Amino acid sequence: MKKIFIICCLATLLASCSDDYLDRSSLTQIAEDNFWTSESDAYLALNAVYSTLQSKSLYGGSLNGFQGLPGFDNLGDNAFNQYKWEGPGLFMEGTIDPSHGSIANIWNDLYQGVARVNSVIKNVELISEDLIPLETKQELAGQAYFLRGLLYFNLAVYFEEAPLITEPQALEEAYVPKNSYDEITAQIIEDLKKAAEYLPVSQPSDLYGYATKGAAMGLLARVQLYNHQYEGEYGVLSLTQQIMGLGYSLHPDYAELFTPAAENSSEILFSVRFLRGDNTNNGETFSGTYAGTPKVDQRPMPNLVNDYYCTDGLPVTSSPLFNPSDQRENRDPRALATIYFAGDQFYDNPVTVFPGNGPTSYGMRKYIRRGPDADGNASYGEGSQDFYVIRYADVLLMRAEALAETGDVNGAGQLVNQIRDRVNMPHVEDVEGTVGQDEMIQIVRHERRVELALEGLRFMDLKRWGTIEEAFQRAVSDPVGPYNPQYLGGRSEVFPIPLAELDVNPNLVQHPAWQ
Repeated sequence: MKKIFIICCLATLLASCSDDYLDRSSLTQIAEDNFWTSESDAYLALNAVYSTLQSKSLYGGSLNGFQGLPGFDNLGDNAFNQYKWEGPGLFMEGTIDPSHGSIANIWNDLYQGVARVNSVIKNVELISEDLIPLETKQELAGQAYFLRGLLYFNLAVYFEEAPLITEPQALEEAYVPKNSYDEITAQIIEDLKKAAEYLPVSQPSDLYGYATKGAAMGLLARVQLYNHQYEGEYGVLSLTQQIMGLGYSLHPDYAELFTPAAENSSEILFSVRFLRGDNTNNGETFSGTYAGTPKVDQRPMPNLVNDYYCTDGLPVTSSPLFNPSDQRENRDPRALATIYFAGDQFYDNPVTVFPGNGPTSYGMRKYIRRGPDADGNASYGEGSQDFYVIRYADVLLMRAEALAETGDVNGAGQLVNQIRDRVNMPHVEDVEGTVGQDEMIQIVRHERRVELALEGLRFMDLKRWGTIEEAFQRAVSDPVGPYNPQYLGGRSEVFPIPLAELDVNPNLVQHPAWQ
């Protein structure tokens, strides 16, 4: 299917716009200059919001620098940020501060997206139906509400308290105080409800990559799971039940899923699309690697590797199938699709074998290129791998968690079995046997870890479960050096508001954990 060619600017139409991204003032100017006069204009502005998601601090990542949201398994016990100066390593060691560039870049890019999307929401509503049919206006609004919900959810998870801006602002209106986590969350929920109402079930092939009803409902389910809202009309159970009726399915090959060959899989509810070729410049670097070693700055931790069971469904500590001299033998296939072990070939030309070196002795495999891609892009340059923000396996696991938390142990187990079936791992009842509610909750949490490892979701899972401190202890216990994680209470669970924002906005107050 055809990818969206995300348009980063309106320079081809408006000389007043920059050659790169639209900034807040240029969007204000667009409205004043009567830019919003056609469907084409509206989609150009919407694409500028999508382009924000491609930034290196959000989903585009970096090969040798801050990896953005795809690298957030470095926050916790799944992976080690070897180049600690990039940000996550310093965060884990408790030495990051509000002036660090990675914190400022996330904040700035999220609010750049908010500024753009607010302009879309306001101006699409004002466009006459003589110029754009009502159905198209609703579709555009649905896209915008989804994107605003996604942007603010990231702000809510990582910063908790932040300004809630829902209208385009002039410069003199920009110095606003922060809002509470609850206020931001309420707005996210309302935005995603509207998005689910307005968006179609699917997109035509030439618009593949724009959000759909399933994407909006999937993100809302994630928001509600994060806030332990399992029941009710907009609870996790209701939302996931509806998603299960929209035609999604698990991709048959887990390893293939994280390659360009599966980017249009029916498992994907929403992805950030990337394309790097002769006529496009929308590439990513989160999947990049050097020929010398796989993904140098993001290394899977031993405690994660040890959490993958053997093919008999038993942990490595109790399975007779485990071979400590060759840890690849008889392991959950997801381990082999996610992690490079010593002796694995990880680069195709020239053929290069991973020696098992580095601080953790493991390498990151999921998403990582094995050489130049089909478009001829070098493994260390920008590539065309999409990043999956929401996939169907996550939906099933969200539902399993909600069922377990509300006492439906059998229902949760059936969904875990469905996930395991794809990789031919044993069912719950065949290995764990008859279990109670507390045991099933732990089974679901384990399944989330091994199914979704290195996809950037671990930190929000740990935070939702209230187990970040335990994750720090697992990281401390791993024989990884030089690495000294320190759990510092609230400072280890939330990012500070960037110092530069506090300096220019007298109405903005730092998060209590960072005061």
